[in-house]
Amino acid sequence: MTAPKPAASAAMATDPSPQPAPGATPPRTPLVARAAAELVGTAALVAIVVGSGIQATDLTDDVALQLLANSTATVFGLGVLIALLGPVSGAHFNPAVTLAEWWTARRGGAGVNARELAVYVPSQVVGAIAGAVLADAMFGEPLVKWSTHDRSAGNLLLGEVVATAGLILLIFGLARTDRLRFAPVAVASYIGAAYWFTSSTSFANPAVTIGRAFTDTFAGIAPASVPAFVGMQIIGAVAGLALVAVVFMRGKTGAE
Repeated sequence: MTAPKPAASAAMATDPSPQPAPGATPPRTPLVARAAAELVGTAALVAIVVGSGIQATDLTDDVALQLLANSTATVFGLGVLIALLGPVSGAHFNPAVTLAEWWTARRGGAGVNARELAVYVPSQVVGAIAGAVLADAMFGEPLVKWSTHDRSAGNLLLGEVVATAGLILLIFGLARTDRLRFAPVAVASYIGAAYWFTSSTSFANPAVTIGRAFTDTFAGIAPASVPAFVGMQIIGAVAGLALVAVVFMRGKTGAE
């Protein structure tokens, strides 16, 4: 969920070894470890989203309470995952974030290269599918049952553009201002808020969207709705990067 930008910490004053902040991508971490972190982290995130949705619908018929339970579990779970795995892989758990980071790296910024991109994205997608299957297994649901929850309405697609643009703006804005240490709280809080202020309940993540198609439960999305959702998320990522470039414009030295 986070873009790489090393930040100083108190531990570095006494320990000469690299001490990356949450969200930084340590250059010395083996790629296999980073891929594993992305796979496990994305799987855990989807298991949290899907599992809490199943639990909520088992406990109450009130849709507002179901969404509250689902969003609350996601906020706490996502924050923990970013804090835990951020120092390993950057805790992207999201192809839109990884693609945005790759793009900024191509333009001279810090981020993943093409080889890492080719490893991260499949790891995230496989992890998302595994997380949905795991959640279904824990609650005695069919391990794989395509969702019948249609999410093709135009207003929902607009919600995905807004949700993803805001997420990219937040992550890369934190990176630009050297405040990625706040990523676990900030990113989790944003996703929790976006559950409620966007019409789509803020998927904002192509891998998670694909994974949620594998479960016909509260958090599911019909496979036919997936391509449009993913397309809007990519558009949102582009819009988010454009906002970062404008809002966090680099200052010039000398007189304007």
